[in-house]
Amino acid sequence: MRRLAVCVAVAGLAWAATAAAAAATIVPQRGIGGVTLGMTEPQVRQSQGEPIRLKNGRNEFGRYRILRYPTFQVTFQGLDKVTAVQTTSPKQRTVAGIGVGSRKAQVKAKVPGVVCEPGHCHLGKFLPGRRVTDFFLGRTGLVTRVVVGFVID
Repeated sequence: MRRLAVCVAVAGLAWAATAAAAAATIVPQRGIGGVTLGMTEPQVRQSQGEPIRLKNGRNEFGRYRILRYPTFQVTFQGLDKVTAVQTTSPKQRTVAGIGVGSRKAQVKAKVPGVVCEPGHCHLGKFLPGRRVTDFFLGRTGLVTRVVVGFVID
């Protein structure tokens, strides 16, 4: 009987952790708001609906499209798959509660493996093709923007 109670307690904790992860909208190295790196535009539109604004353009890396949603924007560099998702909204948070408005010290304490440098804290290496999560810091030391994306150059 005691073993059953332990198994039930462990299962309950696992369910709570899964539910918390599902509720988190910033998932470092993966995505924001339910949009993940590598999704296609139809997949994004299916999960998020129609964007409030759309921008097409060209830069030194080629053609791109940006879909803007109320609390984040999605970039398709090369028009194929999601290459970046970013937010300036304090509504988007990690499971640990980190996001726009968080202090640098909070980011360092609650984002495992983060490296802080002047102006930002990040996960991942800035090498072409690698995933990076970047917490940009304003003059006051608070996070002003979070980007999850692939390094292009």
